[in-house]
Amino acid sequence: MKGSVDTLLTLAVQFALMSLFAIGGANAALPEMHRLAVEVMGWMTDRQFTDMFALAQLTPGPNVIIVALIGYQAGGLAGGAVAMLGMCGPTCVVAYVMGRVWDRFKEARWRTAIQDGMVPVSLGLLAASAFVVAMIADTSAGTVVVTLVTVVVAYATKLNPLWFFGIAGVLGALGWL
Repeated sequence: MKGSVDTLLTLAVQFALMSLFAIGGANAALPEMHRLAVEVMGWMTDRQFTDMFALAQLTPGPNVIIVALIGYQAGGLAGGAVAMLGMCGPTCVVAYVMGRVWDRFKEARWRTAIQDGMVPVSLGLLAASAFVVAMIADTSAGTVVVTLVTVVVAYATKLNPLWFFGIAGVLGALGWL
């Protein structure tokens, strides 16, 4: 039942935990969001998940919007609100506290080492997220080709990623994918 106490509690706890490990932003937790929403809880299908991800990427504002969409799918309006509070609340508190402490150690070598060490962690989590979304979305040879061409062109040029969304959307609308 949408909005049940069990569902809301699950959303709150799971997204609160994810938020603390989402180094690099909400998209870093995307594989875990997919595992929870599709594989464990069965709140949606792979297709619904990728559609929600695409919608969250296209909407203005932060891409954490996918959390509200997953919460809404699982528990209605209350689910969307609880999931967002779970995802944003703990990290806001940690960021506030750490921000105040972090400034005291501007010149410390350990601070620089931690910051430098977090870069590959963030990139790895984001790469894992991209891989999960590609594995879900690439359901045919055509979609695999579009994904690979997009990766190569995006890496080699400075084209705005919205062009890739547009081209893929046109190909899909024409029924070529």
